[in-house]
Amino acid sequence: MLAACAVVVLITVVRHRRASDDEDITETPDVIEYMTMWIGVVYAIVLGLAIAGVWEARSAAQDHVQAEAVALHEISERVRVYPPDVRDRIREDVNAYVGHVVTTEWKAMADRGEVTERGTELLDRVRADVTDYEPASDFEAQAYQPLVDQVTAADQARIARAESTGATMPGVVWFGLITGGVVTVGMVFALQIRRTARELVLAGLFSALIAFLLFLIWDFDAPFSRGVAASTEPFLNLFPRAGD
Repeated sequence: MLAACAVVVLITVVRHRRASDDEDITETPDVIEYMTMWIGVVYAIVLGLAIAGVWEARSAAQDHVQAEAVALHEISERVRVYPPDVRDRIREDVNAYVGHVVTTEWKAMADRGEVTERGTELLDRVRADVTDYEPASDFEAQAYQPLVDQVTAADQARIARAESTGATMPGVVWFGLITGGVVTVGMVFALQIRRTARELVLAGLFSALIAFLLFLIWDFDAPFSRGVAASTEPFLNLFPRAGD
């Protein structure tokens, strides 16, 4: 943002010094004002759509984390109807998977944009624990299918989380956003801005706002690896010891 302000002020000062003595800076052709207005409106719409898109992707990524954590917690709670040895084994495997996700796998998603094979193996172990057990009573049989459904829900949420690790904005969209920002700021100079304190401040703030919005889009673009990223809070709330 500071760099954008500095560039605008520098170009304005340099252009003002190199302007000819007979240049009329009090009048601007109506067509330039009309074009500047429409360029600003169109670019504002594009920025708004881009921000809404990356924010929706970030919110969806957090929803996938929440759904996965809830499904795993339901598995851990519903196995209470099983024999102690089966119940404890399933809970241990669930805790091992959650601990891997909030420590090792989360770092892998932030650094490389992908989930780990070890996480897949641990979830497969949970699935095997649940599906391979043969209920010994009607009460256990009633709990069997809901447990299988929760394993499926956790697996689906994990797949969705894996698909959300990368950037969501295509390169061509970034090209349009950056080019549009340069054109929009460049139209400020087409309006023959003068080197008064008021106009320099307004031009600097305008360019800084565009720089901030572009940074905001970039920050939201990768839901798991940048500043305002999806967090492991849903896992930690339901499995407090997972981060130990």
